[in-house]
Amino acid sequence: MKLEITENQPLADRIRPKSLDDFIGQGHIRSRIDAMQKSVRLPSLLLFGPPGCGKSTLALLLAKDSGKEYIRLSAPEAGLTALRKKLPGNKILVLDELHRFSKAQQDFFLPILESGEITMIASTTENPSYSVTRQLLSRLHVLRLRPLSRDELVKVAARGAEELGLEIADESKLFLAAMAGGDARTLLNLLEYTAELPKDKLDVESLRETLPDIVIRGDRDGDSHYELASALIKSIRGSDPDAALYYMASLVESGEDPRFITRRLIISASEDIGLGDPNALPMAMACHQAIETVGMPEGGIIMAETVVYLALAPKSNATYQAYRTTQREIRENGAQPVPLHLRNASTALQREWGYGRGYLYPHNFPKAWADQDYLPSQLKGRIFYHSKDQGAEPKLNAWLRQFKKRNR
Repeated sequence: MKLEITENQPLADRIRPKSLDDFIGQGHIRSRIDAMQKSVRLPSLLLFGPPGCGKSTLALLLAKDSGKEYIRLSAPEAGLTALRKKLPGNKILVLDELHRFSKAQQDFFLPILESGEITMIASTTENPSYSVTRQLLSRLHVLRLRPLSRDELVKVAARGAEELGLEIADESKLFLAAMAGGDARTLLNLLEYTAELPKDKLDVESLRETLPDIVIRGDRDGDSHYELASALIKSIRGSDPDAALYYMASLVESGEDPRFITRRLIISASEDIGLGDPNALPMAMACHQAIETVGMPEGGIIMAETVVYLALAPKSNATYQAYRTTQREIRENGAQPVPLHLRNASTALQREWGYGRGYLYPHNFPKAWADQDYLPSQLKGRIFYHSKDQGAEPKLNAWLRQFKKRNR
């Protein structure tokens, strides 16, 4: 298969490297790539990484260097019927967007990879642990590619500018690299747009005003979606309001549904803050409701206030841990019968059985506390909730400690 380069092709295709020596980026796996290139038989690979990091380019270079017949297809455009017709005569299949095939469709590749009939170099932007079947994954060597660094993107910009005959200052290349967010394809698209501008509009300030709005890539089904959400929650948990604000804004600017963000904040308010600050959960709920009422972009102001509050709030995961411990007890040993004295005696027969007998009504006792057991007899004395010396929690537990002289 020969790649034909024409002036009508996107810049990314026109400057695609002809050899691995010209390939920019992925220094962390270059030794593995070199070893595969020199091996007698190229193994089947899965290249996993964000858009614009060089997955397709690397796959094509490895296929070309093998010296064998190969074909490149994209999963969205190639159904299995068409794929069966195109495979004969080729030894290597370069397959883009493997995750677009269903789990059942992925089974098609198992026998042909097992037999060595064909070598597959597939790529995906989605975490293969979730998007690729375990059986297929076991037959592939997974290489994880990283977003390109700013310096690497500047090299790509220089190569693209040369192809376009564009004279542009290093500062402007650096600005375009920063806007691309690790994505070489986005960078080259911006460079093509820049090439159409007047020469006096190529400085950084002019580019900042002239270029179309840059929207941070937000892959809602891919890793970036969950990585940003995870970073937001961990920054709140770590009491870092600046980092929490940054990741919240990153999610918003990527076009994320704000309700997805507020749902994460509600969970964090209970899991990570809990009784450290009982006001955290009502505030997160109010934020969620406010977003429904106000909408965006003004809703970002409300989310920012909530994120900072949660980050600054005293943290306690005591109730979260108590729930998990209780949950584990029930799953391991089953739910025990409710003690008879806690059951409602709604009928004469239930009263005869002893339902409600011996129950002490707390409001009939001083300070509304009665000394009686509530847990099933098999669990008598078990403590699931252990309080922490954080925020409001010591005050909330002080009342109970005067009656129960135990370490909660």
